[in-house]
Amino acid sequence: MSQGRVTVNNLNLGQGDFPEIERKALFIGIGTKNIGSILSINAQTDLNDALGVVGTATGIKANVAAAIANGGENFQCYAAPIAANDDWKVALDHAMLTVSPELVAVCIPATQDDDLAAAFTKAEALRTGMARRVIILMATPGIDAATQTWAAYEAAQALITAGVSAYRVAAVPQLHGCNLGILVGRLCNRAVSVADSPMRVKTGTLLGLPVDPLDSAGVRLPAATLATLDANRLSVMQRYVDYPGTFWGDCNLLDEPAGDYQVIEHLRVVDKAARRIRPLAIQRIANRSLNDSAISIAANKTYFMRPLREMSSRTTFAGEDFPGDIQSPTDDSISIVWPSNTQVQVFFKVRPFKCPKDITANIVLDLKA
Repeated sequence: MSQGRVTVNNLNLGQGDFPEIERKALFIGIGTKNIGSILSINAQTDLNDALGVVGTATGIKANVAAAIANGGENFQCYAAPIAANDDWKVALDHAMLTVSPELVAVCIPATQDDDLAAAFTKAEALRTGMARRVIILMATPGIDAATQTWAAYEAAQALITAGVSAYRVAAVPQLHGCNLGILVGRLCNRAVSVADSPMRVKTGTLLGLPVDPLDSAGVRLPAATLATLDANRLSVMQRYVDYPGTFWGDCNLLDEPAGDYQVIEHLRVVDKAARRIRPLAIQRIANRSLNDSAISIAANKTYFMRPLREMSSRTTFAGEDFPGDIQSPTDDSISIVWPSNTQVQVFFKVRPFKCPKDITANIVLDLKA
């Protein structure tokens, strides 16, 4: 004998939107107001009131202003002003209690390779300790116009990055005092995707760039110096002869030779996928719908492939193709392996699009009748 019973459960299938970490930047640098605070900044913020006025290369205000100018519509960032003797890494730990950025822009110039190595150590500690994937953009000093020639400056900058293996760190010379902010704004501009290089010319010219600096001999910043800095894995602006405007080169990451993450756009798409895969994996802990049966493996390949499908979404409008962040996943883009009864390994393949950065145009003359 029994009595009737009805149970209605609300099942959570994990179909909601993922939180967007991408295009969120945290600036850390010397300010004169709100020391120790974590400030939300947008185009309407009074920077003098929020950050104070600092005229040195280590100041935060000039870089935040440059980021706003280049960040496009709805740009927003965070700022952590610190005192001159404060440790930026401590300020980053404090900020991580309330915000979760994709990019950390450190406005205090790195003067030696140990500074870049320490930044990478911090980025990896955040990844392993808090499961937060950040890319740290480190300023390096601009030229000392009183004592340095461009040749001496190039040599000094090369020593900062020489021998450094830090795929989550980029070095940005503060040639104009706000280059770091300009790069951050370009990376956070919503007119383009995280898969786009800051080199992209169609994004537009750099905004708010001061006059090019002079060296101790009175020589204005030469294009050859920019090329040399880029060859030494620093991230700098560039110009094209007889083409108006100033643009950026690659945002070089300090990855080892032949590494997969030598440019920032490759790491950004992988990090974006990883941030979305992680909550899906957490929801499968001790969930027997993920098991070693053929039906389950097929179903969970579809389940785990969701971030890759969404990132590959593309649009065609007015004859123009707007590709997604990555190429569409295929059957071999995901594999599920069971090493033991309670351990499962999921392998993902993320395929970025090829992108032209070196274009050669060959012209022939056709004299046929």
